[in-house]
Amino acid sequence: MGEDLASTNVNRTYTLAGTSIAIFTFTMFFLYPRFLSGEADPRLFQATIVVMGLATFSFVFATFSYYCASVCRESGDREHARYSRRGDCFWLLGYTLLFLAPTLILFTIGLRAVGGVWLALWLVYLVFVFLYFPRMLTAR
Repeated sequence: MGEDLASTNVNRTYTLAGTSIAIFTFTMFFLYPRFLSGEADPRLFQATIVVMGLATFSFVFATFSYYCASVCRESGDREHARYSRRGDCFWLLGYTLLFLAPTLILFTIGLRAVGGVWLALWLVYLVFVFLYFPRMLTAR
């Protein structure tokens, strides 16, 4: 992974972390009152908040790993590749969880049919991830 790509990955994951925080804020603003009044499923609401937290922290860790990859030029290619692979894995985890969050929100507010469609799309995404992500990881 070149220095420019590592720098781009830092910016990309930083932006996704910000997006995760915005979705978290939106979820709290609109769903928390429903949670308090009993209109939203409490377990799904809490699961959604946990998923959003994990996604956000995964993006933050990916950003840190990509940053380390961009500044460790003097340490050698092995360390650079290790940080890049770690960033790739954290990015994938965050992105996967971020894509799961709308499904949980839909189930939380009782839109079971629409949530089921989103869940099916998320499962299709998982199939593609398992098939293609190992090929895209930074070489050891």
